[in-house]
Amino acid sequence: MSLASVERLHVRVEGIVQGVGFRPFVHALAMEYHLAGFVGNDTGGVFVEVEGDARRLAAFVADLSRRAPALAQVELVTTETVAPTGQPGFVIVTSVTGAGRDVLISPDTATCPDCLAELFDPADRRSGYPFTNCTNCGPRFTIVTDVPYDRRTTTMAEFPLCPDCAAEYADPTDRRFHTEPVCCPACGPALRFVTPAGEAVHGPPLDTAVRWLRGGRIVAVKGLGGYHLAVRADDERAVATLRARKRREEKPFAVLAADLSAACALVDVAPAAVPVLTGARRPVVLLPRRPDAPVAASVAPGNRDLGVMLPYTPLHQLLVGRLGMPIVLTSGNVSDEPIAHRDDDARSRLAGIADGFLTHDRRIHVRTDDSVVRVFRGRELPVRRSRGYVPAPVTVPWRFDRPVLACGAELKNTFCLAKGHRAFVSHHIGDLENYETLCAFTEGIEHFGRLFDIRPQLVAHDLHPEYLSTKYARQRDDVELVGVQHHHAHVAACLADNGEPGPVIGVAFDGLGFGTDGTLWGGELLVADLAGFERVGHLDAVPMPGGAAAIREPWRMAVAYLNEVYRDALPDLPVLRRHERRWPAVVALARSGLNSPRTSSAGRLFDAVSALLDLRDRVSYEGQAAVALEQRADPSERGGYRVDASGSVPLAGVGHQLVRCVVDDLLAGVDRARIAARFHHGLADAVVRAAVLVRERTGLTSVALSGGVFQNVLLLDRVVCGLEAADLRPLVHSRVPPNDGGISLGQAVVATARQRSAG
Repeated sequence: MSLASVERLHVRVEGIVQGVGFRPFVHALAMEYHLAGFVGNDTGGVFVEVEGDARRLAAFVADLSRRAPALAQVELVTTETVAPTGQPGFVIVTSVTGAGRDVLISPDTATCPDCLAELFDPADRRSGYPFTNCTNCGPRFTIVTDVPYDRRTTTMAEFPLCPDCAAEYADPTDRRFHTEPVCCPACGPALRFVTPAGEAVHGPPLDTAVRWLRGGRIVAVKGLGGYHLAVRADDERAVATLRARKRREEKPFAVLAADLSAACALVDVAPAAVPVLTGARRPVVLLPRRPDAPVAASVAPGNRDLGVMLPYTPLHQLLVGRLGMPIVLTSGNVSDEPIAHRDDDARSRLAGIADGFLTHDRRIHVRTDDSVVRVFRGRELPVRRSRGYVPAPVTVPWRFDRPVLACGAELKNTFCLAKGHRAFVSHHIGDLENYETLCAFTEGIEHFGRLFDIRPQLVAHDLHPEYLSTKYARQRDDVELVGVQHHHAHVAACLADNGEPGPVIGVAFDGLGFGTDGTLWGGELLVADLAGFERVGHLDAVPMPGGAAAIREPWRMAVAYLNEVYRDALPDLPVLRRHERRWPAVVALARSGLNSPRTSSAGRLFDAVSALLDLRDRVSYEGQAAVALEQRADPSERGGYRVDASGSVPLAGVGHQLVRCVVDDLLAGVDRARIAARFHHGLADAVVRAAVLVRERTGLTSVALSGGVFQNVLLLDRVVCGLEAADLRPLVHSRVPPNDGGISLGQAVVATARQRSAG
C-alpha cells in the first residue's frame, strides 16, 4: 500500500478507560486490523494515533466502544484526521501528564475467574498468592495516588517488578500486559501475622489466621480499603466478644461466605440477587435469613435479614476457603469512628479489639468501606455506596456549568464534586460527629479535587447551621455558597439518579432535616424540580420530648403522639406501664415545648409505633426502631389502615390517625405482626392518595421517592404498586442511596440549577 492511500487518525477515548486494560485492548485491536501507530494514557483518558486503510480504520474506531474490556465504560470517542507518517508497528507509549485532568479512575474490582484459577492451581507460580490480579481485576481506586493511572502513581510503585512479572507486563499477548498492580510472590506485597504490639507470630500468616479464627479469636484483616474485624460467624461467644469490644451493641454484622453455594445456605437468594452477589462490585447484599442458617444469633439480633457478601480479593478467598465456614467481616473501627486503613493507626485503634492482625505491606491510599445494597424489583437499591462503585461518576444529562462541591449531610455523609456531565459522589465517609471522621471528609475532598481536577466555584451545603459539613462549607474562601434544603436535596438526588429534571411530586421521608421555616421536617410532600420546590403537604408536626433524647429513646415519641391523640384520656398500654414513673415528666416536657422541637418526621412516626408495639424503647443505632418495625410486619397481611390524607394540606393528620388505629388494634388483641404490616400499608396508601390529590391540582404524573425511610422495601413496594395502579410513574433510587448518602448529589444539581435559573 502506498503512503498516498493511507490515512491516519488521532483518536481520543474518554470514560473509565484507565486501569481496565484499555491500552492492551487497543494494541490487540490494532494488530487485528493490521494498523500502525501508538496508544497511551494522559490526564484526559486514552489517546491513540492509528494509521492504515480507511475501512479498517472505521472498523477499528467502531470497535473501541463495541468491544471494549468488561470493566471499561466508554463515554466518548472523538477522531481527527492527521498526516500519515508511514512509520510501521503499533506500540504503547509512555503516559503523558498534561495541564488539565479529565480522566476517570476505575473502582476496585473483585478477583476474576482467570486469577482464581491460578490461585488454586498448584502448578502456577501464583498459586496461593493473596495479591494476584490482572487487567480484569484487583485494586484500583484505593491504591491510586495521582493520574494518569500508571504504576508510579499507585502504592504499587514501592514494589519493583521481578523479571517474570516484567515480561508479562511487556507481552502484548499476556492478560497482564500493562497491568499496573501486577505482582507475584517474588516481587509483590507479602502477608504478616502480628500481635497488637506488632510482634510477628511464628508460622505461615494465613495458616495462623485460620487457626486463630477457628479457635474463636478476633482477627483484624487488612483488605482493599481498610481493616476488617473477623470472627467465626457460628461462634456466639466470639461474636458477642466482638460486639462488646467494638462497642456495637446490636447493629447487624456482615457475613462473608466462600461462594454462592455457601451464601445460599445462609440466606434466600432470589434470581435477581445472584448477579449482584457474584458481580465485580461484590457489595454486602441484604437478603432474607434462612431459619437454619449456621450463624450466631448475635450476628444480626432480631433481624430477619442478613448482610452477605462473597470474597472480592484473593486474600479473602483463601481465608474463608481454608477456614471452611462463613465469617463475620465488619469494619475495623470502634463504633462511630472511620475505618482504620493505616497500619500503625490500625494497631493503635484496634489493639483493644483484635487478638491478632493479618496484615500486609501494600499501602492503602484511600480508605473505603464495603458497599451495602438491597434488591428491589430486580435492581439494586443502594444503602451505602462505596467500595466497588466509587469513584465511578454519576452522569447526568445536563451540564454542571461551574465546578461544584456539595458537602452533604451530617449522617451517612458523602461529598460530591461535579463538572461537565459528571458528579463524583464520594465513598461513604460516615457520621460527621468526631474529629477523625471530619479529617476523612476533608482529606477525601482534597484527594478527589486533585484526581479529577475540580476546583469548586459553587459550594452547596445543608441549611442546618450546626452540621459540621455546613460549617466546613462556610469556611471556604473565594466560592459562592448555596444553601439547599435537606428534603429538596433528597428529591433532587432521586431526579438526578433517574436523569430527569422534573418537575415532579416529591415524597421525602426520613429522620430529620432542617426546614425553611426553622422547624424539623421529615415527612414531606413537595412539588419540585432541580431549581426549587413548594411544600404542598406533610405529616403532622409533633414534639420531640427531650430533643435528641427522643431519637435515642423512641418511647418518648410514643408519649408525644399519645399525648396529642388522647390528651389525658390515655389508653392502658404496655409502653405506658413500662415508663409510668417517667411518663408525666415527658408529657410535661412535650406540652411545654421546652427542649421539644416539633417535627413532621416519618422516621419519628415509625419510632413511636415501634415503641407502641413493644419492639424498641431504646436504640443503639440510627433507624433501629424503624428496622424492627419492618422486620416484625407479617408478610401475609394484606390489609392496611384506611386514613384520610386529602385535607387542604395532604398527609396532615395521617400520623395521628395511624397511631389511633394501631392503639385500637392493640386493645383488641390483634397480633403485633399484623398491626406492623397494617401500619406500613396504611401509610403507603395514604402517600398514594396524597400524590393523586397533588396530581389533580398540578397535572404532574411522576413521583420521586427519596429519604432513608424508603430503604424500607415493604413500604417502598406498597407505595410503588399503589402509584402504578393510580397511573402515576414512580421514580426510585438505583445509583445513589435514598438515605443521606445521596444528599450530596442532590445538593450539587440544585446548586447548578439555581445558578442557571438566576441567569
